[in-house]
Formats: sequence, C-alpha cells, structure tokens
Amino acid sequence: MGKISLLGCGTWGSALIQGLAENGHSIRAWHHKKDVVSAMAASRYHPRLDQFEFHTNILFEPDLSQAVMDADQIICAVPSHAVREIMTHLKGKISGEAIIVNVAKGVENGTLDTMSDVIAQAANHSPEYIVSLYGPSHAEEVIGGHPTTLVSASSSRKSAEKVQSLFSSNILRVYTNHDIRGVELGGSLKNVIAIAAGICDGIGFGDNTKAALMTRGLTEMTRLGEAMGADTATFFGLSGIGDLIATCLSQHSRNRFVGEEIGRGKTLPKILDEMDMVAEGVKTTQSVHDLAEKHQVEMPISEGVYQILFSDKDPKKVVSSLMTRDLRHEQIFS
Repeated sequence: MGKISLLGCGTWGSALIQGLAENGHSIRAWHHKKDVVSAMAASRYHPRLDQFEFHTNILFEPDLSQAVMDADQIICAVPSHAVREIMTHLKGKISGEAIIVNVAKGVENGTLDTMSDVIAQAANHSPEYIVSLYGPSHAEEVIGGHPTTLVSASSSRKSAEKVQSLFSSNILRVYTNHDIRGVELGGSLKNVIAIAAGICDGIGFGDNTKAALMTRGLTEMTRLGEAMGADTATFFGLSGIGDLIATCLSQHSRNRFVGEEIGRGKTLPKILDEMDMVAEGVKTTQSVHDLAEKHQVEMPISEGVYQILFSDKDPKKVVSSLMTRDLRHEQIFS
C-alpha cells in the first residue's frame, strides 16, 4: 500500500482518513496547530466530532515537511485561503508522481484561481497528478456510516481512477469526472448560494423562497462555469446540484449557518469571530463578484450576497430588489 498523508485535521479531512484507516491504510496526519495535534495524538479524539476516536492506523506528525515525506497520496484539507501558503512551503518536498488530493473548496481571492491551479503553481506540481475530491458530503454523516457519493475529478483519467479506488468503500461511492474546472467551481460557488439560503432562513422565509433561490442559484453557477470553460453537464452532477442541495438544506452547513445568523440581524465580523470553523463561502463571495465582472456574467443572487456581506446592505431590501427586477423569460442556459 502507498503512503498517505493528510494536511489539515478538520472534520472533513479526519472523516476521510478514518475511512482509509478502516480499509487498512496507514496515514500520517498534520495540523497547523501543534497543541491540537498533541491533544489528538494523546486522547485519540477529535475536538469537534462527538464520540469520534481516531483509528490506530492514523499517526500524527507535527512537522509539515516530515508529514509528506515519501507520500504517494497527499490529501490537502486545509482551508482554501491557506492552500497556497502550505503548498509553497512544500515545493520541492513532494514526489513528482505523488497524487495531491484536494478537498478544499473555494476560489482564491485576488488571483481568482481554483484550488487545483493554486496547487499546481505553488507546489510546481503537474496537473495530471492533482485530483479534486468533491461532492455532497458532511463529515458527521460519513462518520455515522451514512451512504455518501463523491466525484474524483482530474485532467488525468488514471489519477482520477486511482483516487476513486482509494476512497471507495461500502459507505463511500466515488465517481470520476474529467472536468476538474467544473467540479471545483460547482463545489465552491454553491457555498455562496448556501449563504443566501441561510439568509432566507434567518429572515423567516419558507420553502417557496428556498426552492426559487436554489434553482436560480444553479443557473448562475452554470452560467459562470460555461464562461470559464467548464462543461455545463457538470453542474447537474454531484458537485453541482448535489452539493448545492446538501449545503443549502443541512444543519451541518457552516455557510448556511453564516447566512442564517445574518438574516437574524448579526453582523458578519461578529459571526466569524464566534465561529471555530471556516465558512469557505465568505471569501468565495468576493471571488465570485470579481469573476462575474471579469467574465461579464450576470449573477444577481451572488451579487446580492456580496452586497450584504461586504457593503452592509439590508438583506430584506436585497431580496426585494431581486423580486422586482425586470420581468423576463426563464433562461436556464446561456
């Protein structure tokens, strides 16, 4: 068996390696907070997952460079805004044929790069050995043994199939997809729509509103994806509509939670200050705003979220402005 490393012991990364460990693989796990690494190594429990005990096949490594030494597969599960820094540090320290499995969801602020592009640039790693593993999945449910489906996306069919085989189990079913750009955009853009869904929940709107929001949100996601060269069909798969449904509806969703708190009247700085986990959609909202301008794509829901988060616009007024836009034919594809 190959050597597997995990970068980032958040809930999702930990759930993934637990499954690998149960399948007989040995894993070295690194986390940026050394005190957290030490605590987990000593207790074998995760601080944010109830009754979760790390498998004996999982070993903790406090040194980042040591964690990836001789690794054949490296799971990058750090927050999206930290990916470039981590991969820059590891440049020249990762085997050229090691497969980097990205599970971070987001579009980098400023560069507007997807995570696979960031990894390729920062680590100077060939795109054929980079895979993004996305899909509708919450760590709590995977740990609980709930059947879950994911998609392994890469420009290389061989790499995608290796990751598919590695992670598939009796509770995880993994599909492959060649459209890594579309898979990454779907898994990232849906977080912005999930914030909007949470805002609607916080205000007190019902199913009618959320159904409309998710449907038109998917249209926006697809529209931008098409402009960026992604396959339209990808957005109607696991990392598009599948992830959108899970994130907009679930009580586990951090992004939906942020939106709900805003809908109830809390400010974004206060919400983020009180959270001990990362809501990727906040930073991605800025990137989506910039991408929409760059590609001249109309994205009214995403722009509304941007105005609420970064321009302190009143959520109810934003919803009202969306409802009173010029009437038109329902356009699903661009």
